[in-house]
Amino acid sequence: MSDPAPDVNDQPNEDQINAQKDMLLKQLLSSEARLRLNNVKMVKPDLANMVENYLLGLASQGRSPSQITDDQLKQILLSAQQPKKDFKINRI
Repeated sequence: MSDPAPDVNDQPNEDQINAQKDMLLKQLLSSEARLRLNNVKMVKPDLANMVENYLLGLASQGRSPSQITDDQLKQILLSAQQPKKDFKINRI
């Protein structure tokens, strides 16, 4: 007797997960904030994914405001970015 193979349809595929994620983000973000997040995703996909996961985490805990504006998203993006290292070159 072999173990029955797990049914592939039991688990949601990546497209379904992304569709649900997009639907939730549309509810959470204003249109300007959504546009900004999409622009960030093109340049820094890791940062955008981190912010998306943060926003979805807030929503799942019920701690998100009614709708996140562009200014609020800017603040979240600034706080999520790693501080840049400044290099000072002294010429002699």
